[in-house]
Parts: sequence; structure tokens; C-alpha cells
Amino acid sequence: MRDGASVRARSDRKRRIYMAGDVKEFIGGFASTMQRVKAEIPAAVEGFGGFFGKVMSEGALSVREKELVALGIAVAQRCVPCINLHVDKCLKAGANRKQIMEAASVAVVMQGGPAYTHLGHVLKAVEELGG
Repeated sequence: MRDGASVRARSDRKRRIYMAGDVKEFIGGFASTMQRVKAEIPAAVEGFGGFFGKVMSEGALSVREKELVALGIAVAQRCVPCINLHVDKCLKAGANRKQIMEAASVAVVMQGGPAYTHLGHVLKAVEELGG
């Protein structure tokens, strides 16, 4: 049996990574975490994955444009894990640093101060992910 202090320390580390820690470490661990979630609730994960895949595929808007919109929403919602994931997807879809930061700034116009405080995290994610 694990002692309480070591369990809390691991839990605190995971929470820091998940919320505001190392972006690359979060991105790297997200897929394995979601595989474990899928084992528990396959219908929810598969349902969301199918929906996400259809909506975020090429259409009247390019994948890059859709990811920039998703990033703006992530900033407006102040969802750090979403910011991490969508900055990564923006970069993979061909968005550059300026486009990513401009999309994030549009969220500030719509959301105000709370979104403004998350611009630093968008920049950190872009920097850590090579944009």
C-alpha cells in the first residue's frame, strides 16, 4: 500500500502538468490518459471522438481555421488543457506563431480580462511546442 504523502505528491505533480505545467509532457501523456478513460467509458470517448473528427475535418473552413477558432474558444473558456491541445493542433495544421497569438487575442476582445490573463499560457505553449 502506498503511503499518503507519496500518493499526494504524485497527484500534485499530475495536477500541475495537467493545468499549467510542462506543455509537452501534458501533450505526451494525454493520449494514454484518454485510452484509460476509454477503457472505463468507451461510448462517451468514441462518441466524442467521432463528433470531433467530423466537425474538425476539412470543410468550408480549413482544419487550420477550425483549430484557430477552437483555440480562441479555449482561451475564452480559460481551459488550459484545451489551450495546450489546440495550440498543438494549430501548429500541426500549419498555423504560425502570429496567427495563433492573433486568434487568442480575438478571445480577449470577446471575453475580456479573464481571457487576457491566459495569453501568456498560449505563448508558453507555442514556444514549448516549437511555433
